[in-house]
Amino acid sequence: MASVDTSFIPDLPVSGPLSVYRKRANFDWKRLRLIFEKEQALRVKYNVWRRLENDPLFAHASRTLPMDEQKRLAAMQVNKMKELNLVPKEIESLSFSAKTKYLMHINEALASYSSSLSVKIALGVGLFNNAIRAMGTEKHTKYIDAAWNREIITCLAVTEVSHGSNTKRIRTTATYDPSTQEFVVNTPDFEAAKCWVGNLGKMATVAMTFANLITADGENHGLHGFLIPIRDPKTLLPYPGVLVGDIGEKSGLNGIDNGFVIFTNYRIPRDNHLNRTGNVSPEGVYESVFAEPGKALGAALESFSAGRIGIMQESANTLCSAAVIAVRYAAVRKQFGPERQGEEMAIIEYQLHQYRIFPYLAAACVQKIAVEELTLTYLEIIARSQADSNGFDVLTQNAAEIHALISASKPHITWSARDAIQEAREACGGHGYLRAAKLGQMRTDHDPLCTYEGDNNVLGQQASNWLLRQWSAKKLETPIGSIKFLEQREKLLKLQYAQLVQQTPMDSWEFALTCYEWLLCHLMAHTSGHIEAQLAAGVHRFEARNNAQVAGAKELSLAYAEYFALSRFVGHVRQLNVDQSYARVLRLLYDVYAMWLLEKHMRTFYVGGFAVGAQFSQAVQQRLLQSCAQLKDVAVSVADAIAPPDFALNSVIAKADGLLYENLQNEFMTNEGAFQRPYWWREVIIPQPQEKSKL
Repeated sequence: MASVDTSFIPDLPVSGPLSVYRKRANFDWKRLRLIFEKEQALRVKYNVWRRLENDPLFAHASRTLPMDEQKRLAAMQVNKMKELNLVPKEIESLSFSAKTKYLMHINEALASYSSSLSVKIALGVGLFNNAIRAMGTEKHTKYIDAAWNREIITCLAVTEVSHGSNTKRIRTTATYDPSTQEFVVNTPDFEAAKCWVGNLGKMATVAMTFANLITADGENHGLHGFLIPIRDPKTLLPYPGVLVGDIGEKSGLNGIDNGFVIFTNYRIPRDNHLNRTGNVSPEGVYESVFAEPGKALGAALESFSAGRIGIMQESANTLCSAAVIAVRYAAVRKQFGPERQGEEMAIIEYQLHQYRIFPYLAAACVQKIAVEELTLTYLEIIARSQADSNGFDVLTQNAAEIHALISASKPHITWSARDAIQEAREACGGHGYLRAAKLGQMRTDHDPLCTYEGDNNVLGQQASNWLLRQWSAKKLETPIGSIKFLEQREKLLKLQYAQLVQQTPMDSWEFALTCYEWLLCHLMAHTSGHIEAQLAAGVHRFEARNNAQVAGAKELSLAYAEYFALSRFVGHVRQLNVDQSYARVLRLLYDVYAMWLLEKHMRTFYVGGFAVGAQFSQAVQQRLLQSCAQLKDVAVSVADAIAPPDFALNSVIAKADGLLYENLQNEFMTNEGAFQRPYWWREVIIPQPQEKSKL
């Protein structure tokens, strides 16, 4: 293994309760960390964490702040970003992909510290600027610099009160008036009000808004993007014709001021129309260089997938944090033992506990690499489309598959992180429920990721629709190669476990991948057949597709995401030149995750005829449990390799020093008001009866 510089990664304590397990690892956790993440990414993140920790504005609050104070603090922190100089000037001269990756590294570091902060920046700078680049022209680039320099506070207004996923039914209108060369923006009624718009509730001065473009002749040309001024940037007071407000307290992420807005005959200049896919002349004539502007708009909107990529990166880091908390706690928490009066065992030693938390540790490691691979693929496609004179053609050729991959992977990883948080919370017992354990806040802050930037169940249907189209198509179209195995569909559908295990032993990388290729072919064949049977019975296609979701389509999209993650992890590991100790732990992580995932599909493997008898189920579970047992001694060091520093993790039960009970004692003894009599004590004491006088 080549020499690598790990000096920039802070050391961890060499003694303490966690050292019992750290000493069992036969590899350097820092070098393992550089397998999971590239050096530049880690250098950027440690720089961010160090600067935040040294600035009092980013000190963690000891208790939950009032909602308005959370908003104020997050806004102040966003304004502080430029002063922290997290983005050196030379980054501006980098390529689109390199610059975007650098900004994504910063966002990941910020997200591990505060989800509210990272989301505010991602919405107000990242996604807004992506929208300008995707749908705007040269005259709109000034808004990119203005947003970056905080001269304007921006947001994206897409969702309406009564329509979110079905964007085709958005009803906000922008009608062109040729007499003044302005668009007149209107909200027909409350149900068409833009809502849940991050940054809009209290602060946004400009909203990139989706509205139906209507020309003076009354023709509706479909959804277009418009830059709509909302508030005076000097006073933050709304302009006449704009009714804007905050939607109120949410379950979490209250540092973000989600808002609603209603427009009434509100006029904006013609130049505020983002006109890359379609333009309105000064005289009011709609023009487009594209034969099908709707498809061109769809391709442009694929640039918004950067938002979903960002969510996947944040979820991968959340998954890491939850797994780290669970593993570190399990290594120092001792309960019971073989002898009633003898020494107690750390709960990490128990098979059931390993079975509960190690799959999430493995998932975190695999997903770190898989999300990075998907990000690079996505950025390469976007960069090629921007560099090519036929950029929209390049984007369109790849858009369907990259959209399917993201639409399947975003639900898979956000649900995985959600479940990891809950399992970690329960695995840490009562102490895991303490606010200072971080898991409660992590759960409420992560929860909306399952529905915003695309509802998970809706996105999954988009992925399965593409897969089913490829199954039925005369010619397979997979430029990224994610379903190239369909070229062998007939052979795969005939495959059975007994045959596979003879050709491809379970200890090979290909075993689980081939199982998945059979699974995907079976689910496509079964789901497609289910739809065709419904159509033959006279059922409407819309209803037939709806009726196929439980029958196979939902499982299909999740299996597709799982297969992609596993295959990209294998591809990445095979390119490495690492010592045996690292190769072994990477293989252990793969086996734990792959076997755990296969267990989830066991019913389908048997119903579909891939397996008969108990052998397949038993073999998968046996390998899973054996791999968990082997992972046990190195789990703490693996967790160290994916853990953010204590400042960012901010969990009293999972500090790197492993001093669980000392840290809990400090938390109990120093939390505000711990020993104070409550001010309301008189209201709750039970009055004692007065003794009657004997006089």
